Amino acid sequence: MGDEAHAAGLLGERARFQRTGLVRRTPQRIRGSGAARGELMRLFVAIAPPAAVLDELDALAGPFRAGRQDLRWTNREAWHVTLAFLGQVDEAAATRLLHRLENAARRHHVFRLAFRGAGAFPTTTRANVLWSGLAGDRGALAHLAESVAAGASRAGAPPPDKGRRFRPHLTLARCRMPADVTELVAALDGYQGPSWAADRIHLVRSRLGATEYPRYTTLGSWPLRPPRS
Repeated sequence: MGDEAHAAGLLGERARFQRTGLVRRTPQRIRGSGAARGELMRLFVAIAPPAAVLDELDALAGPFRAGRQDLRWTNREAWHVTLAFLGQVDEAAATRLLHRLENAARRHHVFRLAFRGAGAFPTTTRANVLWSGLAGDRGALAHLAESVAAGASRAGAPPPDKGRRFRPHLTLARCRMPADVTELVAALDGYQGPSWAADRIHLVRSRLGATEYPRYTTLGSWPLRPPRS
């Protein structure tokens, strides 16, 4: 099987208890989002790495979790690479966004990435976020993120951090209080994961609640163009 067959999931509600399974939908308007009329939805656009790639990264991070219970480790089932966080979006703008994201995806070819190294925001000694970095065609990734952000702006859902430098990563853990993660970053820094194909983008609704992890529902999914010959 190829990367697409193994694509991991930003798990939608119907697949919440599966190991993988991003629900791939290309709706003409927002359906099944669970939003009441007039309600704002917390949205982001992302790519989802293959399950086998995430399994390897999860196995690498696993031994560190027990030793750093001061960190809030993210849920492996919902790991993703964010292209644009859109914040609170109303239904009308979200519906317009579907067409814009489809157009953005059509303008870009499938490209390859790999997880490599680690880091922290804002610094390793007073970190709020521990992350794994990305290698591969970072130029193609940045251009795709630019197209997504531009499409979102035209749809009336501009990213709140528009204009800020794009720093692609996968969030491994968040810190309840600023924490020193220097040793963790050093331990993870030499990691080089397998190459994988970034082949589609996903519009995802994130709902925060009483549980430790947010609930994700995939509202739309659009393939990129086939790889260049």
